[in-house]
Amino acid sequence: MEVKIFDDKISLGQAAAAKGASYIRKAIADKGFANIIVATGASQFEMLSALIQEANIDWSVVNIFHLDEYIGLPEEHPAGFRKYLRERFINKLPAKPASFHPVNGSDPDPEKVCAQLGKEIAACPIDVAFVGIGENGHIAFNDPPADFDTEKEYLVINLDEACRKQQLGEGWFPTFDDVPKQAISMSVKQIMKSAAIINTVPDARKAKAVQGALEGPVSNLCPSSIMQLHPDCTTFLDKDSASLLKK
Repeated sequence: MEVKIFDDKISLGQAAAAKGASYIRKAIADKGFANIIVATGASQFEMLSALIQEANIDWSVVNIFHLDEYIGLPEEHPAGFRKYLRERFINKLPAKPASFHPVNGSDPDPEKVCAQLGKEIAACPIDVAFVGIGENGHIAFNDPPADFDTEKEYLVINLDEACRKQQLGEGWFPTFDDVPKQAISMSVKQIMKSAAIINTVPDARKAKAVQGALEGPVSNLCPSSIMQLHPDCTTFLDKDSASLLKK
């Protein structure tokens, strides 16, 4: 895993977007289209803003997949990730993407949603995944102890207390009881199938998770540590999120 550390979140986001954009351009040049995964959450604000501004990307030939979504929230809920992606990314692109595959967490049959999304992503090998790390070390909504072995592309996940407290702390919900207890998440194995991974992790509150992910053992108790095994993963940190690293 390559690690890059920046002075501030804006520089971090710009650098992560620039590297990710290079993978998108190469995929389009090589085969005429690109397949990408985009993450949500406060850690992705600067990166997504910069990615929209990247020049010479024909977004009309890019297929976009979405990592995860709460179960039971209406699509227009302020904390919903579909709303987040449409408002902060999809609707701001200079061209309509070839396809967008949102996770429909408000469908009454989440297992059916997982199966359908699984078929869609299986037909679109991912060129680059833009991801982050949770305060509890999760990747997507794969909370510890994560399932590293399942072959399913998407899963119904029971969210742990630390994950739900992070969502409350970031201001997405008014009270802890308002944070959903379940979500649909892309699986760890599916994320690891991506040809390249751009991992964007700012803020001091992520420092312990970053230390575990980068310097700890590869373990499902720190699910993001699995990225140590990926052949082309770059992690972008700011000084705060890197503050506990020994190397």
